[in-house]
Parts: sequence; structure tokens; C-alpha cells
Amino acid sequence: MGNVKNLEEMREFFRNDRFATDNGMVIDEVAEDHVICSVVLGPGHKNANGGIMGGVIFTLADFAFAVLANGIIHNPTVAQQVSINYLGAPKGEKLFAKATCRKSGRSSTIINVDVSDETGRDVALFVGTGFKL
Repeated sequence: MGNVKNLEEMREFFRNDRFATDNGMVIDEVAEDHVICSVVLGPGHKNANGGIMGGVIFTLADFAFAVLANGIIHNPTVAQQVSINYLGAPKGEKLFAKATCRKSGRSSTIINVDVSDETGRDVALFVGTGFKL
């Protein structure tokens, strides 16, 4: 893996990831083999039916993917292909996304992101392939 920056350096760099940060996504933990990001859910994250919009869950997972890929593995990395499986509706008021590297090769990396809520309920599984520029 690349150089691990400390939490404050990561937060400062990714503060420019405006879509995620403007929607409340934050970096909670940075380690050599994973990152954890979260979002406190509010009225602005809800869909017309009163549930959490799928795009919020996707954005949180994508943000965790980007932090791990660009902050630890290789900068710059861009998403080449991603998929998400929604596993259950979130309960509670906070979501967490834990990104872990499954494989880091010469030109690409595979990252899994597990999204859960504050009750421990599995919400989504995101798998991303990053292309190292």
C-alpha cells in the first residue's frame, strides 16, 4: 500500500470532495488496510416515501472507496467500475462505510465497502474497481 496519511491530513485533502462533504459525509478512521466514513442522517437524506435515498448510501460507499484508493493505495485513482447491492433499509440516524482493499495490482485495485447502520444492520455491499492513473 502507499503512504498512509494521518486522519487530519486525509480530512483536509478530502474536504474538496464537495458533493460528499456538503452532504455530511466524514472520515472517521484511517488505517493501512481500511478506512471508515460515516454520515449522520437528516431530513435532506430522505426520499419521497420517507426512507433514506439510495444515492446517499451510494455516495457514502463511493466516498469511502475514494478515500482508501486515493488516500492510501495510489493517488490518483479513478473508479473504473462499481456495483452496489442494497441489503436492507437503514435504521437509526447514522450510517458507516468500511472500505477494505481486496487486491491492489500494478494498474488497478479492487475495494469492498460494507455499509451498515448504527444498530449493526447490513445496509449495502459496494464493490469498486479503481484504475490507477
